[in-house]
Amino acid sequence: MPLCNNSSNNLAVAVALLFAGALYISFSSPRSISNLISDIQHNANTPQPLRNIEFPVDELEAVLDKAAAGNNKTVIITVVNRAYVEDVKGERTMFDLFLESFWEGEGTLPLLDHLMVVAADQTAYDRCRFRRLQCYKMETDGVDLEGEKVYMSPDFIEMMWRRTRLLLDVLRRGYHLIFTDTDVMWLRSPFSRLSNNGSLDMQISVDNNNVGDGHLINTGFYHVRSNNKTISLFQKWYDMRLNVTGMKEQDVLKNLLDSGFFDQLGLSVGFLNTNEFSGFCQDSPDMGAVTTVHANCCRHITAKVFDLTLVLHDWKRYKASHVNNKWSPHAKCSGSWNDNHYIPKH
Repeated sequence: MPLCNNSSNNLAVAVALLFAGALYISFSSPRSISNLISDIQHNANTPQPLRNIEFPVDELEAVLDKAAAGNNKTVIITVVNRAYVEDVKGERTMFDLFLESFWEGEGTLPLLDHLMVVAADQTAYDRCRFRRLQCYKMETDGVDLEGEKVYMSPDFIEMMWRRTRLLLDVLRRGYHLIFTDTDVMWLRSPFSRLSNNGSLDMQISVDNNNVGDGHLINTGFYHVRSNNKTISLFQKWYDMRLNVTGMKEQDVLKNLLDSGFFDQLGLSVGFLNTNEFSGFCQDSPDMGAVTTVHANCCRHITAKVFDLTLVLHDWKRYKASHVNNKWSPHAKCSGSWNDNHYIPKH
């Protein structure tokens, strides 16, 4: 037994001497000492993960991160309120048609994974959550944005500016975006038809291809890359709301374009041809090329729902036959401008 104890003691002494020698060699090298100090400083300055502590997460960032996953940090964004999601007398809603277009379109269904639905009120947010989409409730600062905002009404203009402010925030966070109005039918994936090599900072739809009076841009559908130039543009655009009265944000953006502000920023912009990015202002003549159809040149939701239902009917017929036909007339939207007795949805 004493022999065993002595052997154990001798082994312990040997290990201690070896450890001390290793320390001596390490500390005798100036470089080793420097590296050790550097490591200590790095560990002291680097936040270490904390266990069992939950921190509040920014809701917008969380939704953006999920929607942009696997899509080159690009998110598709639309804005809805109660008037767009709540049916009247069992009728289909604008939101119903919008989502159906992704189902019926070619290569569009997977894009719903990258869609962020921005709700302007609690009803719209609840309907979005019920459909298990990526949903975000926009801060409205006490302003009522629930009911239908008829084209060019004060509430319509206010909603457009709130939308612009949100999109500015998205760009600041480093996300590229495609903004789409809910009255845009997605019949094919636009990604193959958009420039994604970074050569264009912004690509925006137009009401028609005639550029004689300048590009008639439409902010119902556009693609924007996040960079210093586009962030500066959106900041200037949003700030302009303080200097205009009775002008919608689309007209203000066109003024910035026509005034040369885009050129001052060095911002490159592309204008999407209506042959592919169609609308009621100018129909695409080629169903084999059309990517989106926008219910522009239309005054209110009821007319849009009626005529967009016909668009989906025309599209289904084309898919079944691949015969290029004319679109059904947009009669309800054409007549909406003279509908003086229309009562907005509440």
